Amino acid sequence: MPHNQLKKYPELLEILHLSEHSRNTSLRRIFDRDITFNENFKFLKKQIRPVKKDGEANLATVFNHLTKKEIIEVDDEGNKIRRRVFESYRAHRLHWVKPHIAEEINDDIVVFSAEERDQRKRKNVYRTYIHNRTEKYVIILEPQNSGMDYYLLTAYHLNEKKGREQIRKKWKKRLNDIL
Repeated sequence: MPHNQLKKYPELLEILHLSEHSRNTSLRRIFDRDITFNENFKFLKKQIRPVKKDGEANLATVFNHLTKKEIIEVDDEGNKIRRRVFESYRAHRLHWVKPHIAEEINDDIVVFSAEERDQRKRKNVYRTYIHNRTEKYVIILEPQNSGMDYYLLTAYHLNEKKGREQIRKKWKKRLNDIL
C-alpha cells in the first residue's frame, strides 16, 4: 500500500490486487494527502472545497465520486435506484487530481466553463472542466455562488464513448470566460 503514495502522474496506482479494505485504505491515504489535508488546494487562485451536505463539508461524498461511478438499476416495480460502485479507471487515477489542480501537467489540457442542466437540482448550473486531452481525463469543478471558490465534484477517465461525447458537446457550448 505505501508504494502507491510514491506514484506520480502519469503512473497508475496499483490497487486491484488488494483486498477491498486495503484498497480503500490506500486510496483514502492518497485522498487525505492530496485533498483533505492540502491547505493550498487551489485552482486559478480559488480555494477548492468539498461539496456540502446539510450545511456540512462532506469529504466522503467527494471521495466516493473520485473512486466510484454511479449506476442506475431498476427494481421489480420499475423504480430507478441510484448507487455508486467501485470503478478502477477512476481509482487508478486518484493521485492525478492534485497535479491537474496545481496546473503542473504539460499535456494537451483545456480549461473551460459551461452552463448545463442539473437534473437533480432541476435548474441550470455552471461547471468548470479541466480536460486532459492527452490522457482522456477530466476534472469537474462547480464555482460557488460567491465566485470566490470551487466545489470539487468529480474526476474520471474518459474511457467510455458516451463520456467523450458529453465533454465534446460541453466544449462546443463553452462560455467565453472561465468561471
